[in-house]
Amino acid sequence: MSNRLFQGVIHQMRDAIDRVIGVVDETSVIIACSDLGRIGEVNDNITAEVMAAPGTFVLNGYTYRAFGNHPRPEYAVFVSGNDPEAARYASLLAVSLNSIKQYYDEKYDRGNFIKNVILDNILPGDIYLKARELRFNSDVSRVCMLIKITNKTDVSAYDVVQNLFPDKTKDFVININETDIALVKEIRTGIEPRDLDKLAGSIVDTLSSEFYTHCVVGIGTTVSGIKDLARSFKEAQVALEVGKVFDTERPIVSYDNLGIARLIYQLPTTLCEMFLKEVFKRGSIESLDHETLFTIQRFFENNLNVSETSRKLFVHRNTLVYRLEKIKKITGLDLREFEDAIIFKVALMVKKYLSANPVKF
Repeated sequence: MSNRLFQGVIHQMRDAIDRVIGVVDETSVIIACSDLGRIGEVNDNITAEVMAAPGTFVLNGYTYRAFGNHPRPEYAVFVSGNDPEAARYASLLAVSLNSIKQYYDEKYDRGNFIKNVILDNILPGDIYLKARELRFNSDVSRVCMLIKITNKTDVSAYDVVQNLFPDKTKDFVININETDIALVKEIRTGIEPRDLDKLAGSIVDTLSSEFYTHCVVGIGTTVSGIKDLARSFKEAQVALEVGKVFDTERPIVSYDNLGIARLIYQLPTTLCEMFLKEVFKRGSIESLDHETLFTIQRFFENNLNVSETSRKLFVHRNTLVYRLEKIKKITGLDLREFEDAIIFKVALMVKKYLSANPVKF
């Protein structure tokens, strides 16, 4: 926000309001004032906590009214005097300056422009016109990441992520809602996917280890045009949703690495139900108890190796063979056979997908 914009309004209102008026920011610095000699002066009495107070407040003979983003206003207008008229002036000035600030942000703020692009709140034909108006580089490679906070803390995750990416000309941190933060990151051409995973990992580790805030990160595909940022953002959303359904333990999910899970996620539920009825026509997957399903999971993790799986489960080899025979008897699928194992693995994923009832984008 340009301080000169505030100063222009204050200068025009100076004659209409025969008092000292001005604006102080959240760092306690006077950034605009009808008394030009006070610009740059530090008022230690104005803190972020004081500015968060609702309505007008009086300090040292001046009436203040905060304005800006809620619940953390960035600015406060002040008027000399502590009488009711000073309070009215302060309230009117706050409304006027806040409206001007919002208009300025919407018209000239790049972060707001990027937010409108990824949320599809701007017409495709207007994207490049707006980009030229803002002198925004439209042709560099960028990727969208979606950071979802999974536990509530007193720490502002948005502020933490902003501090991790301070270059506001290349990287944009956008507050989507109470739990979701979007990161639009400019990257060099040909960057490896593992480098993006490391970047996402650093975000997860910083929030977790230093601020005790847990999160998961979805990574979209890299795009080279600004209009494709919306697609990258939707892919990050899908990555998190698919990851929640099929792999709840991974904190970082990349759209490029979803594999067969992405295919299942895109199938109609009626088709999935038909597939399950076909696979388990000789029995029901519900008849498999928790211990049996755990055994199957370990068997898959050990590449269908009976000896290795029995060792990891601390059971005799014959015990594992007996369990596998039991599964074959119930389902008609012999998990020791590669083709049957694939069918069963896919069927388990389909069952998990239907049970989760995920939200489609």
